[in-house]
Amino acid sequence: MTPTAFALVLVGVLLNAAAQLLLKAGTNAVGRFEFTAANALPVGLKLATQPGIVAGIACYVVSVVVWIMALSRVEVSVAYPMLSIGYVVNAIAAWWLFGEAVTPMRLAGIGIIVLGVFIVARS
Repeated sequence: MTPTAFALVLVGVLLNAAAQLLLKAGTNAVGRFEFTAANALPVGLKLATQPGIVAGIACYVVSVVVWIMALSRVEVSVAYPMLSIGYVVNAIAAWWLFGEAVTPMRLAGIGIIVLGVFIVARS
């Protein structure tokens, strides 16, 4: 994989991870909700105007464009497993930003993911 291709894959993965974190921040700001016929419009409007949600969706849109560029340069069998890096980024960021638990079992799983991505990248 060329450095440019790797950079595109990495940027795509990081944008995707950022989108998840922004969506979580947005839903934290909105609070727990249920969609029903009675509240679909008010809740939908609240979500559509929440900055974290809007920014998360924007990150997704840009990540799709970057991902398409990456796929034009890298085999999907190599690029797709790289998405697993997002699990690592999100687990660490969720711990840091939202105080979510990162248990030893989760750390072990993250380690396995990192090892798998390393093996795929080296193949």
